[in-house]
Amino acid sequence: MKRKFLLTLLLAGGFCAVNAQEKAKPEDTEVYTPVPPVVTASKQCGGAPSDAIILFNGTNLDQWVMADDRNTEAKWKVEKGLLTVNKQVGNIETKKSFNNYQLHIEWRVPANITGSGQARGNSGVFLASLGKGDAGYELQVLDAYNNKTYTNGMAGSIYKQFVPLANPAVKPGEWQTYDVIWNAPVFGADSALVKPAHVTVIFNGVVVQNNVELKGPTQYIGAPAYRQAHGASPIKLQAHGDKSEPISFRNIWVREL
Repeated sequence: MKRKFLLTLLLAGGFCAVNAQEKAKPEDTEVYTPVPPVVTASKQCGGAPSDAIILFNGTNLDQWVMADDRNTEAKWKVEKGLLTVNKQVGNIETKKSFNNYQLHIEWRVPANITGSGQARGNSGVFLASLGKGDAGYELQVLDAYNNKTYTNGMAGSIYKQFVPLANPAVKPGEWQTYDVIWNAPVFGADSALVKPAHVTVIFNGVVVQNNVELKGPTQYIGAPAYRQAHGASPIKLQAHGDKSEPISFRNIWVREL
């Protein structure tokens, strides 16, 4: 008797659901707000959308400062539309700080590059800079065309954390592109981690990091962990200390999300 009663209830529930669906109207599930802002996409491949912040346009470093002394203007070389690393002066980072964003950046390893492994066109894009030195969350920049190294340190890796899903690197002398979606970590009022950082990286048109959850800022030695709470942070470019020829950047822009 009990099973028959339960079956009756289930059938009645199903009938009510079907009946409600039949009475529903298409407009019941239509929304009209919020209205997305109009953004004009560039017709040029890799060109900045209309709402982007241009971080490097080929002429100056007005958007950048030295990472170790934010009161000092950036001292890397700008020539013929290119930004070239100056290894003698150190890292540079943006004047503006960011939380979540979309980043586009193009980079080139010199055609005459020498060295091997990590000493071959080494640099990095720190997706959130946490102060002096190389503190922050690093997306590795390195020659990955027939250049053997540890895979969680090759181009497209989240350095010492996540191996890229593929290696779409082109040979030295050719331009390469990173398109990045960065979601910054969230910390509570007590500085405890509420939500880890997440990042997606598209390298030369190929997804190499698919919304990975970061374990913490980059650690050269030891395991990464969230050891300090922080808010919006600058984007940093690395002047790595190896002796190979310095790499160059161009066409850098960011959209806040």
